[in-house]
Amino acid sequence: MNQIQQETEKKMKSCIKNFLASINKLRTDRASPDLLKDLSIEYYGKKTFLGNVSNITVEDSHTLKINTFDKNINKDVEKSIIRSNLGLNPISHGDIIRVPIPLLTEERRNDLIKILYKQAENSKICIRMIRKDSNKLINVSLKDKNISKNEKNKYKNEIQVLTDMYILEIDRLKKIKENSLFSL
Repeated sequence: MNQIQQETEKKMKSCIKNFLASINKLRTDRASPDLLKDLSIEYYGKKTFLGNVSNITVEDSHTLKINTFDKNINKDVEKSIIRSNLGLNPISHGDIIRVPIPLLTEERRNDLIKILYKQAENSKICIRMIRKDSNKLINVSLKDKNISKNEKNKYKNEIQVLTDMYILEIDRLKKIKENSLFSL
């Protein structure tokens, strides 16, 4: 049973980590390479991340500079940035692609908040699915007579405590990001 609990906690921590990574991609007013490094692009017929085929640097507080290792993919990189729904328009300057980061409008800020809430809800669903899977394993242990009914209830309560804790963590992280989007 401890193994089930440890595995459950490990998976829930992974959900939190993925949520944090996804909300860090929601841009604020500052240019950050994290905004584009995990952008998926087509590279000779295979999907890869932009950060794997280029150097992404901050040129100034409102501009990212992309220097691809293979200049033949620059047009594909531009198309991927435009299609990314980040509201960015890349500009080619020879071998370099510059991506100006526009100031957030109130409308875009509200769109980002909606995306944030959707990502938070998806992460909560992930946590609940992990709880559901763990509870199934506990029920199987009871059915196989490896644990008693009292132990089943105890373990399910412990899983529920973990679930509640990680859902509160998602809410806390969501609130921090929401505040940072509104304070700009």
